[in-house]
Amino acid sequence: MNWHTRITGLLNIQFPIIQGGLAYLAYSELAAAVSNAGGLGQITAMSLGTPELLRAEIRKVKQLTDKPFGVNFAIGQQGRPFSEYLQVAIDEKVPVVSMTGGNPTPIFEQLKGTDIKTLVLVAARRQAIKAEELGADAVMVVGQEGGGHLGRDDIGTFVLIPQVVDAVSIPVIASGGIGDGRGLMAALSLGAEGIEMGTRFIATKDCVHAHEVYKRALVEGTECDTVVIKRTLGAPGRAIANNWTERILAIEKNHGDYQQLKDFISGNANKRYIYDGETAGGFAWAGQVMGLIKDVPTVAELFTRIVNEAEQIRAKWGE
Repeated sequence: MNWHTRITGLLNIQFPIIQGGLAYLAYSELAAAVSNAGGLGQITAMSLGTPELLRAEIRKVKQLTDKPFGVNFAIGQQGRPFSEYLQVAIDEKVPVVSMTGGNPTPIFEQLKGTDIKTLVLVAARRQAIKAEELGADAVMVVGQEGGGHLGRDDIGTFVLIPQVVDAVSIPVIASGGIGDGRGLMAALSLGAEGIEMGTRFIATKDCVHAHEVYKRALVEGTECDTVVIKRTLGAPGRAIANNWTERILAIEKNHGDYQQLKDFISGNANKRYIYDGETAGGFAWAGQVMGLIKDVPTVAELFTRIVNEAEQIRAKWGE
């Protein structure tokens, strides 16, 4: 099957499959594994403590793969200036920069004059139109099924993707609820030219920073085992349901403000679960796609499975 789309051409990759930014988890090992398998791996910039740590992580990726990769900037994080981190990515000639959350305008300003390709994660048609106006090379469009931070409108992937495809001329990458070859083919049918997966890549052997307890929760859980937290803060995000998220939701229901929530939704609370497996002491992001996750393969095995499944579907359609 010919896997060429505008996304594979833009990013110089074999398959139109992109790994999400994954705060605190998207580092060199996972990024290189995804890129070596034919997709676009990414490392997460703002989870690293200093710009020099980002430089070191970029150089690790370059040692592990000669394929293109990206650096993701979660620009909505409070009090975290990203310009120095972005300058590191520019200096290291990173092929791709992706942006999630916040206003990406300053990133586009700083990237002017470079050859770096830009991807912007959006959760609404209006955001996609704005990203195109700013000069994005492609948009990643996440439906409400996705894990981590989502849009405020609760629009599902199946409805959102064709709307954005009709609204912009740049390539669209579908995200949210996708974890296998069926999801890939569905996305292409909706007009997308690639997919982004986050939760599915956590449940792989190459996501070495994720605790086995986290991965087991993704395998054993169902699509009904997630909840959306932080709605009252205007920053909804989907996480695995547990006692910790119940406490967050209770505070929100009682009109608690950020000061009352901050310790519960902090990066430290997130890391206690995903790094240490402390399910009673923190939370972990996950999308509804966890209902489709049944094992923890290597990234290479996952790619082979997705591509074979997609090609079988394509062959059926040709009958």
